Amino acid sequence: MSREKRQEDHARYRAAVRDTTRREWESLSGRVTEPLYVPSPDDDKGWERHDDLGYPGEFPYTRGPYPSMYRGKFWTMRQFAGFGSAKDTNERYKYLLEHGQTGLSVAFDMPTLMGYDSDDPLSLGEVGRCGVAISSLEDMEQLFREIPLDKVSTSMTINGPAAIIWAMYIVAAQKQGVERAKLRGTLQNDILKEYIAQKEYLFPPEPSMGLVVDTIEFAAKEMPYWHAVSVSGYHIREAGSTAAQELAFTLADGFAYVEATMERGIPVDDFAPRLSFFFNAHSDFFEEVCKYRAARRIYAKRMRDKYGAKDPASWRLRTHAQTAGCSLTAQQPENNIIRTAVQALAAVLGGTQSLHTNSMDETLALPSAKAAKIALRTQQVLAHETGVADVADPLGGSWFVENLTDQLEEEAEEYFRRIDELGGVVAAIERGFFQQEIGHAAYRFQKSLDDKKYVQVGVNEYVEEEPHRPVEILKITQATEDEQVARVRAVRARRDAAAVEKALARVRQSAKDGENMMPAFIEAVEAYATLGEVVQVVKEVYGEYLEPAVV
Repeated sequence: MSREKRQEDHARYRAAVRDTTRREWESLSGRVTEPLYVPSPDDDKGWERHDDLGYPGEFPYTRGPYPSMYRGKFWTMRQFAGFGSAKDTNERYKYLLEHGQTGLSVAFDMPTLMGYDSDDPLSLGEVGRCGVAISSLEDMEQLFREIPLDKVSTSMTINGPAAIIWAMYIVAAQKQGVERAKLRGTLQNDILKEYIAQKEYLFPPEPSMGLVVDTIEFAAKEMPYWHAVSVSGYHIREAGSTAAQELAFTLADGFAYVEATMERGIPVDDFAPRLSFFFNAHSDFFEEVCKYRAARRIYAKRMRDKYGAKDPASWRLRTHAQTAGCSLTAQQPENNIIRTAVQALAAVLGGTQSLHTNSMDETLALPSAKAAKIALRTQQVLAHETGVADVADPLGGSWFVENLTDQLEEEAEEYFRRIDELGGVVAAIERGFFQQEIGHAAYRFQKSLDDKKYVQVGVNEYVEEEPHRPVEILKITQATEDEQVARVRAVRARRDAAAVEKALARVRQSAKDGENMMPAFIEAVEAYATLGEVVQVVKEVYGEYLEPAVV
């Protein structure tokens, strides 16, 4: 690139961000005078080293998805929250919003994640324990009572029954008087990573992929501000993968959804701008920063060059990040505050658009209100006190950072080649490829921990002989479960049984006919059919999935 062209491009970039910056050009310290740092136009060798980096907001987005990054707008500050009943969690949401949280993120209990109602015998002892219990539209209405859904962005961490839970959210908003087209948020809805890592699947892979495409199609046509899928590497990393595996397997899943949606005849630019991603923010600081940068670059190239996307918004990978739950320890739990702060900083410097910071007590129980507030304050301190939001991609151009970004990209590309040789993501799942790769990585890490090649403070070094004073933890009582069970049964007793049967019959027929399932799901939950009832009808058509033993 000529010196004149570099000067022209930099001037264009400055003009692009000048009107969108949140802050004055100079920071409070007076030391930060530019929104982005690049080699001097006269530094030919400097540009020669990093000529392919580009600018934030420009292809291939290595330096960030938006021109001004956090100078224009801070990342969305979410706290993953849900426990007990919908009423309990509604109170927690209001508490977090009052303390400055800018988006909601719903954690569901295990019965809900697995498509069971709270009064199902298999739900006994699990209701409300690891998240909020949602069995019917009435629970969803209570969950968001007095929270204006046209003003708050909501993320829902649900996968197997995601489309049904989303239908409940849509109808709950409708009952608030909010049109579905105005709703903003994200449905995790990443079923492929369930087969790979988290194991909360309901149906076999092929029809499950069809349900995901149903939601993508429905959002593209009727809900322009909604992300129908958040392709999730978080759980892949929590299962024991390396950073490179998380990067590669997550993007491979994302590309599988792109291909499946295009096969239905939906043009890529009609849906790709609303796909999103969800990565783990782990403890190896620079590796994590580079992982986000490599992800954006790989995604941009594939979307433009392989899938033929023409809209730059289709090339731009946007991601939520959550600090690493698997890195937290029950020993010396206050150390988790430090771990979370460092991991959050890596996610911010990597360019995340949304962030959840884990609470210090999460290895012991669901977060207490105090621990959740400390975790939120961690994000606020980063945003307002550290200066990291003053400059887009402040680490860009570092020899180490750029080399590590390239290395992660190369490792991911090698995994893509191996997955293609196996016949694609679904075929690789059925062969147990992902499960075996993650299992080997988890074993290697555990061995390094046991051999003290990896030091985990308070666990295998700097261990305290005296038991640590436990932190105050949140406890879910049996009374909470009993009350939730009674509510579900009361809903069944007072609803219009004939309307429910009619709606469930439509669900069954839509599944048999291969129709988009969203209209049938909306009709069913509007009649107050329960989650478990709808899931059971779909299982009758699709069947259930049993994973082959591979590890």
